[in-house]
This record gives sequence, C-alpha cells and structure tokens, in this order.
Amino acid sequence: MTDQGTGAPREGAPGSARQVREDARPTTPDTRSGGGGGGGGRGGRSRRGGRGFRRRACYFCETREPIDFKNAQLLRRFIADSGRIETRRKTSTCARHQRELARAIKRARYLALLPYIVRRRLHA
Repeated sequence: MTDQGTGAPREGAPGSARQVREDARPTTPDTRSGGGGGGGGRGGRSRRGGRGFRRRACYFCETREPIDFKNAQLLRRFIADSGRIETRRKTSTCARHQRELARAIKRARYLALLPYIVRRRLHA
C-alpha cells in the first residue's frame, strides 16, 4: 500500500488524500454539526404558531407612581433574592422606567438603603 522507502500512501490507495476528498460530502449550512437548534424566537415556536404573546403593562406607566431612590420598599420589588436588579422581562417594566429603576436602585445601594448582594448561609 505504501511506496517503498517513503512511508506515504500510493496515489491510488484508498487512504490517500485525493481519495478522501472525492468521497467527502460538501458541507452546507444545514448539514454542519453543532450550533443551536435553529429558528430562535420564544420557546422554539414559529411566529404564526403557538399562543399569542401579550406583554403586561408597565407598573409605573399604570400607577404613575414616581421612581424614588428613597422608597426602598418599592425598589425591593424589583430586586431578586440574590440582590440583582431584575430584568424587564420579569418585572414587565417599559424601557424608560427600567432605566430609571436601575438608576434609583444603584443610588439606594450607594446610600446603603439596599444591599449590593445578599449572602445566605448554606448550612445553619
């Protein structure tokens, strides 16, 4: 199978590079391995299928309550148990009020009205 003395496969041998290239299938974006499941979107549903999606109204737009960094009780509603600022998807606030809310939470943290992080003991 190999040429004498060189150790390389002969031209017509099945293990040669030329033979492998001829047998290999061309890869297209659909046949490549890896990557995501494709489609994207919410929960893998297509735009037309599935249930309709309606976003809840913004709490601050409905109540007209001002976002104040001194109102720690209100700001706590928009902070996770770990101390992180909750996302818009979870709190259902509009972009404008989410920005104001984040600014107010950061000011309240600076003044020690709210915690930066919440440390919990694992074993009591």
